[in-house]
Amino acid sequence: MTTLDSKQYKEAERQRWDSVASNWQKWWKTIEMGAEKVSSWLIELAEIKPGYRVLDIATGIGEPAITAANQIGNYGYILATDISPQMLSVAKQRAISLGLENVIEFKEGDTETIDLPSSTFDAVLCRWGMTLFLDFDTGLFNINRSLVDGGRFAAAVWSSADKVPALAIAVNTVVNEGNSPPPPSLKVPGPFSLSNENVLNNHFIKSGSEV
Repeated sequence: MTTLDSKQYKEAERQRWDSVASNWQKWWKTIEMGAEKVSSWLIELAEIKPGYRVLDIATGIGEPAITAANQIGNYGYILATDISPQMLSVAKQRAISLGLENVIEFKEGDTETIDLPSSTFDAVLCRWGMTLFLDFDTGLFNINRSLVDGGRFAAAVWSSADKVPALAIAVNTVVNEGNSPPPPSLKVPGPFSLSNENVLNNHFIKSGSEV
């Protein structure tokens, strides 16, 4: 069990992502040049079809919600959530610019405590956001409860640092140049906290999900 204070951790995360939202807005096209393949892969895994109701967890600046919106069409619905109001503001601007404001609804909140409608979504997506869950089992249970029977949850997490050298270099640079604390262990949130596939599978099984 982690000893992190839940309220302090979530407030720090909210502030951290709020502080970088403008940079994400500036560089989102560059970021998505590489990340869009992951979004497309998640949508394929979730078998998203026209008219689907989709939940996007930790959407950030609106992905993969916006990519999924192009798949579900005007008769579908997407709820995109995030802990950072500033990141959601960027996501809303993007959705409006693409004419998707009637397809995507944005809602602020963390995955453990956000009020999600039960048995509603045909599919749930999460691109890299799960590594920052503090109470992973509670968050996963909340997600699972929102799915319809037979619904699918597709998520992407980072592998171990040796398999993701580009991310590892970036993390090490931040630590070394900014005198930051080292990346957290597998027991607390961090970019590589879900790199152990067996641990990840056990979390899904514990929440009642089929892996």
